[in-house]
Amino acid sequence: QTIKKWFKILKNYEKFYNKNTILVGHSLGGAFLLRVLEKHNVKIKAAFIVAAPIGVLQIKNYESDKLFLGKDFTFDWNKIKSYCKKFFVFHSDNDEYNGIWKAEQLAEKLNTSVTIVKNAGHFNTKAGYTKFPLLFEKIKEI
Repeated sequence: QTIKKWFKILKNYEKFYNKNTILVGHSLGGAFLLRVLEKHNVKIKAAFIVAAPIGVLQIKNYESDKLFLGKDFTFDWNKIKSYCKKFFVFHSDNDEYNGIWKAEQLAEKLNTSVTIVKNAGHFNTKAGYTKFPLLFEKIKEI
């Protein structure tokens, strides 16, 4: 996986971006979501970021993750916030890959809060997390 390949795939869907668009990104997809907001000059309705590895990179996935995250947590936060006004950050209290402090750091940058979900792990099947009703409800509210 590379950010270049992800953007290539995303190109097929760019025509659908508009003021009613809602983006959801899980894990590295959360970091990619931020890169999408940096790159495209289209205001969207909301962004939901779940268990994103923002902040200090982990050694395990350092080489692949750094392409998405940038060195030293470098994102154009002002540009990102200018294209999306409503951000939702979800994190688990027992995520084996990302500490809660990463979600707190992300939420601070986006001027939002963190919604902590108990025992969701990394929100994946390995953690036994196969449904995310809270996320679905929040999307429906918007």
